[in-house]
Amino acid sequence: MHPKQLLVLAFSIAYLAISATSHAETYRLTHSTSNATTWHRGAERFREILSEKTDGKISIQVFPNAVLIGGDQMKQAELVGRGVIDFMLNSPINISTLIPEMAVFSLPYLFSSYDQVDAAIQGEATKPLEDLAEERGIKILAWGENGFRELTNSIKPIETPDDLKGMKIRVAAPLHVSVFNALGANPMQIQWNETFSALQQGVVDGQENPIGGVIVPQRIYEVQDYLTQWRYSYDPIFIAVSKQRWESWSDQTRTKVQEAANQAMQYQVTLSREKTESGIYTLKKHGMRITSLSDEQLQAFRDATKPVYDIWGEKIGKELIQTFESAVRQVK
Repeated sequence: MHPKQLLVLAFSIAYLAISATSHAETYRLTHSTSNATTWHRGAERFREILSEKTDGKISIQVFPNAVLIGGDQMKQAELVGRGVIDFMLNSPINISTLIPEMAVFSLPYLFSSYDQVDAAIQGEATKPLEDLAEERGIKILAWGENGFRELTNSIKPIETPDDLKGMKIRVAAPLHVSVFNALGANPMQIQWNETFSALQQGVVDGQENPIGGVIVPQRIYEVQDYLTQWRYSYDPIFIAVSKQRWESWSDQTRTKVQEAANQAMQYQVTLSREKTESGIYTLKKHGMRITSLSDEQLQAFRDATKPVYDIWGEKIGKELIQTFESAVRQVK
């Protein structure tokens, strides 16, 4: 080929590459944890898969730490519902002020195993919640995992409800406030991006969060000495898109987005459980004292928080709770 022809060909290829990039549709995805978490890994996996499925025609920008809304994790759902932000990876806790029924996951001791969790979340129990979210402009695409929420503190080992009396605990939502009030603690709702400094400065004595999802990657062991494995609450996450954005796409695009979300969340759940299992060793290596409760000890916490389960059950809705309880009972 003549050098001039080669030059023309090279310019043509470069033009086509630039043209393809310039015509890529770019959307924003927000989540409220750091880029060290399985949340972020799941969001990045979604970005990668969707780019592959659309040959780069859809590009996702991932924004951790809720930076798009000044760190206010509770506002993400509202802005996605209004179409201001395209996607979010979020926890039902952070959306429970907008959709109270989302608090069902936080009911104390609703779940005791991953098998029970999977029976509920991968079954039909979450369908009413997805419908409620869609009514508020949020299309839930797939469910991931934050994990069972464990308790850390800087004061002493926690083995009984009495051990929590007077202890200042950072919590995320009103239902958690009720739980810790029932246990005699002093719960305080604090934004997650302010929690590390609150623990460091002694504003609060402890906090509760999943090991693999938050405690290890957010380096909570640097400001906390004790962890109690009590599995009092399970926390899923979900990837969702603005309903406005969803309805603007062709069926073909929707299929690709849905498939990418499914695959990304499957990856994220597997990763979350691996990180949780290995996380205990990491915490021990960093000097944390781990307390694992016996069935008898756990029962004392169940008994102490049963009134909270019943009171919040009325607020959330008996029919929805019965759907979850039915799924749980299927697992022996």
